[in-house]
Amino acid sequence: MTETIAVVTGSNSGIGRAAAVDLAAKGWTVYGTMRSLDKGDKLAAMAAERGVTVHPVVCDVADTASVQAAVAEILDDAGHVDVLVNNAGIGGNAVMEECSIERYDEVFNVNVNGIVRCSQAVLPRMRERGSGCIINVSSIAGRIAAIGQSPYVVSKWAVEGLTEGMAQELAAFGIRVAAIEPGIVWTAIMAKNTEAPNETGAYDAHYRRLFAFYAKGLQTPGQPAEVADVIFEAATTDSPRLRWTCGWGGVELSQNRAKISDEDWVALGAIVDDAEYEARFSELFGLDITSSS
Repeated sequence: MTETIAVVTGSNSGIGRAAAVDLAAKGWTVYGTMRSLDKGDKLAAMAAERGVTVHPVVCDVADTASVQAAVAEILDDAGHVDVLVNNAGIGGNAVMEECSIERYDEVFNVNVNGIVRCSQAVLPRMRERGSGCIINVSSIAGRIAAIGQSPYVVSKWAVEGLTEGMAQELAAFGIRVAAIEPGIVWTAIMAKNTEAPNETGAYDAHYRRLFAFYAKGLQTPGQPAEVADVIFEAATTDSPRLRWTCGWGGVELSQNRAKISDEDWVALGAIVDDAEYEARFSELFGLDITSSS
């Protein structure tokens, strides 16, 4: 049986850490990338607890030279890469008016260009072998313009377009591409994602509704292990598909946004009263976000 070689970016925490350990536990040889090996203690501890090894590799997906060096190191050691999980990413809260161009650039560079860098680095060998799989970890925010998260939403919508294009471009070479679209999942990024740059004071309701939505989801969030299971299924299933949704609210938001009109979506933003907003949101999306329950 041929050994499966996988690379998981951003493997030092959250979904990436869970996926790296889970794939290793399934018998794969896994390389987990992170910006600094100092960040890998929890990954090593989790892997040891499961009785497996994840090989740590220094890689900053925001830097082309770092990505090229990391992939060269992996290819030198393993010879090839069968599965690339583009998981590394950052959040970004802000309404459009109050978000600097520099912040858009920063989030896009990690969340989108990071995928491009890593994919470009592994694809020549995948094409030569006529096989491979690239999994891009997107977000439900790539399917619905989540309030108060403009830089993050823009980046994840770009990930969706990038993934769709990659899947078609690479199909002729026997390379599978898929997007994972988690809803709310309990990871360390949640604790970090608390910024609300309400500089004008005009967007109090937007940020309030953003944090109330996450507070609701975090009452019963998805877990990183759940996403890891979906990543493995997307990479190995005999019935591949382009998009995989999981986590709290993922299915409801993706399916129902496709059903409601753009006009209803825009009108939702015009509602002033929070209770009325919550009720209408729940009506449109079949997802209870009311603060009273």
